[in-house]
Amino acid sequence: MKLYIKYMVSQRCKMLVEYELQKLGLHSLVVDLGVIEILEDISMDNREILRANLLKSGLELLEDKKSILIEQIKGVIIEMIHYSEDQPKVNYSDYISEKLNYDYTYLSNIFSEVKGITIQQFIIVNRIERVKELLLYDELNLTEISYKLNYSSVAHLSNQFKKITGLSPSFYKLLKQKRNNNLENF
Repeated sequence: MKLYIKYMVSQRCKMLVEYELQKLGLHSLVVDLGVIEILEDISMDNREILRANLLKSGLELLEDKKSILIEQIKGVIIEMIHYSEDQPKVNYSDYISEKLNYDYTYLSNIFSEVKGITIQQFIIVNRIERVKELLLYDELNLTEISYKLNYSSVAHLSNQFKKITGLSPSFYKLLKQKRNNNLENF
């Protein structure tokens, strides 16, 4: 049986969900971002207990098809940008459509209707969050980050970064270094 969970976006969330399933005596086959598959059917009582326990941790058990599809779209994008070593070489639209087995126009319309932003805007915001993360790790320079995240150029990455954050990537990195220096002086 598959269940879909909103706001499940990290390894920590997966561990929490597995723990809640174990408390109910349920056995997970798959625990992935936004979706779990359990061996048994879940009773209505256990479903409500799971719903309440997940809600305490900021997670939400989903029931309606649109919400489930939105979470699947978000899960594909988050996994693609944050957890994949290589970005897909095809268009994001083709990649998402192929992963979810739906026409991209259909996915895009539902996503925009429910979330109030386009899939493309969601992708850009997540790519910039990934850039910020990589800048903070300080292991890659901007050119390497640009290549890793499949940007057409460093200039394109920089322009998008500034548009989203209001800062240039180099200034963002400088702020991080100043903050670290201030913390070390205490």
